[in-house]
Amino acid sequence: MKYICLGYFEENMWYGMSAADQKNFIDECTAYDKDLWKNGHAVGGEALQSVRNATTLRHRNGKISVTDGPFAETKEQLGGIMILEARDLNHAIQLMSNHPSIRMGTTWEIRPSDQQINAVLQEIR
Repeated sequence: MKYICLGYFEENMWYGMSAADQKNFIDECTAYDKDLWKNGHAVGGEALQSVRNATTLRHRNGKISVTDGPFAETKEQLGGIMILEARDLNHAIQLMSNHPSIRMGTTWEIRPSDQQINAVLQEIR
């Protein structure tokens, strides 16, 4: 079963870290990510640029509205996604609970992939 893991963090925390602390954080996370890939659990993912580079689209009054920044007014922003292959939700939780980023304040939202809709999407590719 595939699970999409959405990682949220506070950008201000990142920018408040020293360069050495940022490097250590990245090194710890990439080491764990390598293990996830090696063991066949990570099957995709992407890191995202800062929310300063985000653009939000909305449909209002029959028109598309384009605004800078994220949609949500929150301290935490989406920083990246990871696609996991796990036996079940408990297994996905176990895998992400061990990710070093969670100790540094990243919040991980885990959602099952919608296999039915994804099968339809696969047909059009």
